[in-house]
Amino acid sequence: MSTRDIPNRAWVALALLALIWGGSFLAIRTALDEISFVTSVAYRVGIAALVLWGWVAMRRLAVPRDPRIWGALLVMGILNNALPFSLMAWGQLHIETGLTSILNAGTAVFGVLVAALLLADERLTRRRAVGVGLGFFGVATAIGLENLTALDLRSAAQLAVVAGTVFYALAGVWGRVKLQGLDPEVSAAGMLTGSSLLMIPAALLVDGPVLPHDPATWLAIGYYAVAATAIAYLLYFRVLAMAGSGNTMLSTLLVAPVAILLGAWVRDEVLSPNVYLGFALLACGLGIMDGRILRVFRRSVTPGP
Repeated sequence: MSTRDIPNRAWVALALLALIWGGSFLAIRTALDEISFVTSVAYRVGIAALVLWGWVAMRRLAVPRDPRIWGALLVMGILNNALPFSLMAWGQLHIETGLTSILNAGTAVFGVLVAALLLADERLTRRRAVGVGLGFFGVATAIGLENLTALDLRSAAQLAVVAGTVFYALAGVWGRVKLQGLDPEVSAAGMLTGSSLLMIPAALLVDGPVLPHDPATWLAIGYYAVAATAIAYLLYFRVLAMAGSGNTMLSTLLVAPVAILLGAWVRDEVLSPNVYLGFALLACGLGIMDGRILRVFRRSVTPGP
């Protein structure tokens, strides 16, 4: 489906999804001012799981009974929630929210590469290989080529965020192989339950019971758990059905500008020029993988009738 084929309501939903996810980076960083990254993730997955199970019950969706499916959902929760959420939250303690969102946009690049490596029907075509290569260079440029060899906390934080995107990519392959045919809303509730079974005990072990005192922290938790996780998952599946996976990838690029603006406005963050250059390269790489840039270029150089 091309961008011209996307219905108007899908564009609205796509923009709304980008706004919601863009705001999540600021909300997470706000919560981290008072609570640890482990506790912040425990609140996120636990609350989101409760909200989604309420949705599943309200819609009377079928809940799987096969233990193998629940085992697959547990692994999905680890790959798609527990590990990437934790890595990115820890990373945000040491780098800007806008930079985190840009590095997070590399998820699509790693998704294509991991799928090509692990799935027989996902070949790494020449076009995709060029896009992946450009995307990698964009991520490296955003981090700073000189920082890739540094062993300081900031560089480690950036690499942690990138590692989180790799786990997202692995989760995409796992879900395709192990969870085909399962209702996506049930799948989302199930994987968040799996990650909750890991993260809530981990938070209690590391931090003990933590109840924030600052109302801003509760607002931030409520936003990133309910809006940016539970509701965003439901909205994502709706956009996916209306616009297809290729067009839904556009939300990844729309998220970063929102996060950058909010970080600059609320936390006075300033990003270096190499970060913006890296994002531009990453956006071009994603565009090449998707094929839109090449189609536009071909139309522009093809003589008219």
